Amino acid sequence: MRPYHQIPIFECGEPIIAIPLELFAVESPHPYEKLGAPYGKRSPYYLRQSVIENLIQAQNYLQLLHRNWRIQIFDAYRPIAVQQFMVDYIFAQAVQDRGLTNVELSPYQRQEIWEAVYGIWAVPSLDEKTPPPHSTGAAVDVTLVDDAGQIVNMGSPIDEMSERSHPDYYANSDRPKAQKYHAHRQLLQDVMLKAGFQRNPREWWHFSIGDQMWAWLNNQSNPANPVTARYGRLA
Repeated sequence: MRPYHQIPIFECGEPIIAIPLELFAVESPHPYEKLGAPYGKRSPYYLRQSVIENLIQAQNYLQLLHRNWRIQIFDAYRPIAVQQFMVDYIFAQAVQDRGLTNVELSPYQRQEIWEAVYGIWAVPSLDEKTPPPHSTGAAVDVTLVDDAGQIVNMGSPIDEMSERSHPDYYANSDRPKAQKYHAHRQLLQDVMLKAGFQRNPREWWHFSIGDQMWAWLNNQSNPANPVTARYGRLA
């Protein structure tokens, strides 16, 4: 259970539709599809209709500040089967990176690796009360692309399992490069929050609107006017 799982979900039934990819920069081919993630007939580049509208707003805000910059969509809708595939894949990679094999793992090592995985990845829960954010069609992983078409350096790649993924990791550094990384992260946050999103406190790239995490973060900052989640897990 995560803290945001206490938020009740009142599914509004809003459709999930294709993101108009021509408006954004896109990771292509999709990073998880390249690994063999089982999307089936579903596409990762889908979101709830209102979430797409808000994402377009965020890009409009960005382009007021940097005319030819664009939001790059790394990942959006993620069925539970894909969430399970990615969690298992990342666990296996973490085992390999430690120079171990699955059969060699001690109970302590296994627990330590799973804790690291679930520090970034949501549990692929089938419980309707605890859906992974991306499985609701309300969460999106994004970065920025500059006017030369280059991905803006945020100081760490999306999905990295380290403290560098924390949004404010570079906030107090006096190194010029680190200050630039933090400024880029702040720019991304500013345009997304202005468009109504909330950012995952542990991931500089993850934003959502209308799901449990979004509601929980809203309620932390505005307890006098609590909200509930309007998007639950999609079948």
